Amino acid sequence: MTHAAAARFVLATCFLVLLFNGGARVAIGLLLPPMEEELAWSRSELSLNVTVFMVLFASVLLFVGILVDRVGAGTVLGIGVLLCALGLGSMSLVEHPWQALLFYGVVFALGSAGTSVTPVGVLLSRWYPHRLGMANSIAISGMGLGQLLVISALTAQLASIGWRGSFLALGAATLVCILPVVLVARRTASPAPASGKAAATLGEVLASRRLWVLLVIYAICGFQVFLMATHVVAFAVDEGVSALLAGNMLAFMGLTGLGGVLLTGVLNDRYGPVLPTVICFALRTVLFAVLLVSREPAVIVAMVLLFGVTFWITAPLTVVFGREIAAMSLLGTVTGLITMVHHSAGGLGALVGGAVFDADGAYDRAFVLMLVLSAVALALSLALWRRGAVRG
Repeated sequence: MTHAAAARFVLATCFLVLLFNGGARVAIGLLLPPMEEELAWSRSELSLNVTVFMVLFASVLLFVGILVDRVGAGTVLGIGVLLCALGLGSMSLVEHPWQALLFYGVVFALGSAGTSVTPVGVLLSRWYPHRLGMANSIAISGMGLGQLLVISALTAQLASIGWRGSFLALGAATLVCILPVVLVARRTASPAPASGKAAATLGEVLASRRLWVLLVIYAICGFQVFLMATHVVAFAVDEGVSALLAGNMLAFMGLTGLGGVLLTGVLNDRYGPVLPTVICFALRTVLFAVLLVSREPAVIVAMVLLFGVTFWITAPLTVVFGREIAAMSLLGTVTGLITMVHHSAGGLGALVGGAVFDADGAYDRAFVLMLVLSAVALALSLALWRRGAVRG
């Protein structure tokens, strides 16, 4: 296999991994109602599985990155796929809440972290050192397509195979369709990483001012993304948007996100990672300012769709920024740290949105906060730009 063919195969493998990862992670929303009906569990018992999943998933991303640096991204992806298949397939057997917590909240969470953008980004950085932004964007677009394809397929078959059959099918498909491809990609000889001037020790990395600025930017991004994803449908319905339109609006937000993430790859490879970051938060600043002025249904729909364009912009840039800061030997650690901060802040964003609504009966203060945070992130991104950005 030629180098070019091997690189394309690795990229296709990363795309498939994130496609299944993205689809399987959101499938729980579709399967919760029939689980509740059959098992007679409370909503809080069912929701606890998702909470434990999110907390553990975010918490272990740094350790996933460290493991990638020590044993290689291909090995981590293989272990992650096995854990995903085990966790999802075992969910078809649950009879008690603790079993769901174990299989979904722990096993599947660990597998999802092992098949996340952290190992994928590090793997692609070796094969696409000069087109890393576009390669990452293509791979991450698999998450949006996976959400569409997996949920559509499960919806069509749910009545006939039930929620247990759905979990079993997800586990079997992960094992049969994804694991062999990952194993072949793992055996594909990886090119030697390009040398650079990035920090070679963890102490040098942690002393980088650029790293701490990025951690703040990614924390703000995660906070905003998860607050919107969690509460935007409820907000739209409260403001007079029909439930059907609000649901479709959320789905199409994912589709506009695909366009945004692919455009990010083009911009990064031509101008570096800072420009798409600046565009992301400049657009969010304008959108939240408009939202505070007008609550017309058409304005809300347009605002949400445009916000969707920014939804995944920072995701493919994580490893690009990480490569500016750290040598290849620490790239997994740095990208894992940044991604962990992003997702941890995301959990806080979802919580803050609910707390503001419970206190005020409206989301006004939450959107004021979102506007302020967008302006802060924009200022920090511009500061990075003024200091000079390394081309992706």
